[in-house]
Amino acid sequence: MTHTRYAFIKAKWHSDIVDSSLEGFLKIIPSDQVDVYDVPGALELPLMAKSLAETGKYSAIAAAAFVVDGGIYRHDFVAQAVVDGIVRVGLETNVPILSVSLTPHQYQETAFHDKIFKSHFIEKGKEAANAALSIVKARTKI
Repeated sequence: MTHTRYAFIKAKWHSDIVDSSLEGFLKIIPSDQVDVYDVPGALELPLMAKSLAETGKYSAIAAAAFVVDGGIYRHDFVAQAVVDGIVRVGLETNVPILSVSLTPHQYQETAFHDKIFKSHFIEKGKEAANAALSIVKARTKI
C-alpha cells in the first residue's frame, strides 16, 4: 500500500526556531511520510515548492520561515512575496502549499523571545499538518 507523501521545506534563517515547526508537523504526520528540504531563506520557498510540486510525488507541501525585521530590508515585503509565491505555486501546480511562515512585529534575539517563537512554531507545524491531512482528504471526494 502506498502512503500519501508530504514535503516540508524549511528556511535556514533562524533555523533554531524554524525547525520547531517540523517538530510540530511530525507530531501529526509520521516522519516516514515526510521528505524534508532546507533552503537558504524565505524567498527561496516558492521556487522549491514549485520544483517539488512538479514532481507529482507530494499530496501537500508545507513551507516554513521566520521573517523578522532586521532593520536592513523591509521584512513585510519579503513576507508578502513569500505568501504570494506559495499561493501562486499551489494554483499553478494543483498541489496544496501550506504556509508556516511567521512575521512578528516584535522580535529580539533573547532567550525569552526564542522560547515563545519556538513554542509557537511547534503549534503552527501541527496546524499545517492537520491542514494537509484535511485538504488531502477533502480532495479525495472530488
